Order: sequence, then C-alpha cells, then structure tokens
Amino acid sequence: MSIDILAYGEPLVEFNQQPDDPDRYLQGFGGDTSNFCIAAARQGASTGYISAVGADTFGERLRALWTQERVDTRYVHVDPSAPTGVYFVSHDNHGHRFDYLREGSAASRYQHEQLPLGAIAAARYLHLSGISLAISTSACDAGLAAMEHARKAGTKVTLDTNLRLRLWSLARARGIMREAFALTDVCLPSWDDITVLTGLDDRDAVVDYLLGCGIGLVALKLGEEGAYVATPESRTLVAPYPVKPVDATGAGDCFGGSFVARLAAGADPFEAARYANVAAALSTTGYGAVAPIPDAQTVMARLAESVSVIGG
Repeated sequence: MSIDILAYGEPLVEFNQQPDDPDRYLQGFGGDTSNFCIAAARQGASTGYISAVGADTFGERLRALWTQERVDTRYVHVDPSAPTGVYFVSHDNHGHRFDYLREGSAASRYQHEQLPLGAIAAARYLHLSGISLAISTSACDAGLAAMEHARKAGTKVTLDTNLRLRLWSLARARGIMREAFALTDVCLPSWDDITVLTGLDDRDAVVDYLLGCGIGLVALKLGEEGAYVATPESRTLVAPYPVKPVDATGAGDCFGGSFVARLAAGADPFEAARYANVAAALSTTGYGAVAPIPDAQTVMARLAESVSVIGG
C-alpha cells in the first residue's frame, strides 16, 4: 500500500521554556518536516518520513513518537556516528526565539544514495522545506534529487519556504530555492519568508512570481490574517480562525500538514485552507510544536461550530 505523504528533512528534539518557571524547559519534539508529517497523520493521512537520527536517546524517542503517531519510519536511517539535533524555545514579550544545537547532526549528513526512490515514486505527495535544503550541501543535493525523482514519477511535490538565514546565506538561499520552485507543485510560503526570498512586497506579485515558476497551487501563510490561496485560475483570501494564542511554534508546519492532508483526501484548495487555518490556530493554544496539534475530529468540530455561527 502506497503512502499518501512522504516528507524529507531534519527532526529535532525540543526544549520549550515554561512561562510559569523560566528556568524550566519541557522536552518535546520538533523539526518542521517532522511536525508537518505528524499534523498530516493526525488529520487522517498515511505518512512516512525520510531522514536520519543519531543512535542516541533522542533518536530513539523520535522514532517512538513517529510510531505512536502512525508515521512510517522505514525510511529513517540511524547514524551511529552523529547526534540527533536539538533546539530550545524561549519566550518573551516579543514572541518566541529559537536556539539550535544541530551542526553535524545525523540528518545533515544524509546522502542522496540513501533516498528510497521506490517509495517516493509510489507516494502521492513528497514534502520538503527550505530547512531540508539548508542544513548541509549533501542534504540539499539529496532533497533536490528527491524532488526531481518525484516529478518524473508523477508524485506531487510540496514545499514550505521556511527560510533560516542562520543556516545559509541569502544569495545561496535564493539560488537554491529558485531551483526548488521549478520542481514544486504546491508551495506553502510564509509572508515573511517569501518577501525576503523574492524582494516583492505585494501578495499578487508574489503569487504571480510563484505561479510563473510553474507551481500549480500557492497557499501563502499570513498568520493572523489567514491564508491567500491561489491557482492559475482563482485567488482567495481565506479568513483566519480566531483564538488566543500562547505559542506559535510549529503553527506553519501544522497548517501545511493539515492542508496537504485535506488535498490528499480530495478537498479543493480553498476548503483545505479553511480547514488548515483552524488546525494551525488551535495548535497555538498550547506550548510546543507537536503536543498541541489537533486531530481531525477536533478540527471538524470547530469548523462545524464556525459554520453554525456564520449561518446564524
């Protein structure tokens, strides 16, 4: 049986500062593409992960997490000579800040020869992010090779920009992302990322640029303003779902995983975005990237409530 969604990238173990005790950090899990996979799985999609972890306790915990979340781990390599990456989330009046211990991580040592080409060809979607391509030259080469193989096989490629200038220069990011855009079917950029990558500051100009790269569907994430969803034929601003957020860590990943899961289930892009807006909003009402991700039953119930309120 083929997998709906495969994702490629770097998983991380998270330590999230607790608001009631700033000296205490709660251990959790993160890594944008891992978060994406888990979000998609919680919405009912069959998912699998392509990556590497260290032969350490953190790697074991991540593999246990994926198994618990029904994410296929057959394509996760265990590297006995490299560690699993770690990051810390701190909170203040300006929002959240990230600090990473990821240099030389097992995922950053991933080689294109390790790619499960048969699984990629059999999947319906392959997901990557800018971070997947930024963590190392070898990981970048593997990511682009995976995208090329997916496109040739008819597997749709989804891409989240997730720009991290700590990992690579802006010049290299722009060059590599141009290559990646040409291999992408569904693009999930954040507004902050895409304005830096393109130098454009108008939504329609951004969408025109991405569609001009050959991308067929764009879901531009606008945070509290919702999402701007565009195809070559139609464009719509999809309203946000109102909540009182406490931690936005991983919200964009939750949006992406939920959005693609709904596409895989047969939803149209605008319906998928309405669903993903609710899922992402709910994920901000708890702390950490993974724990607050809602399941499909919860999201559907909130959607039904919002429709009922609108209907009067």
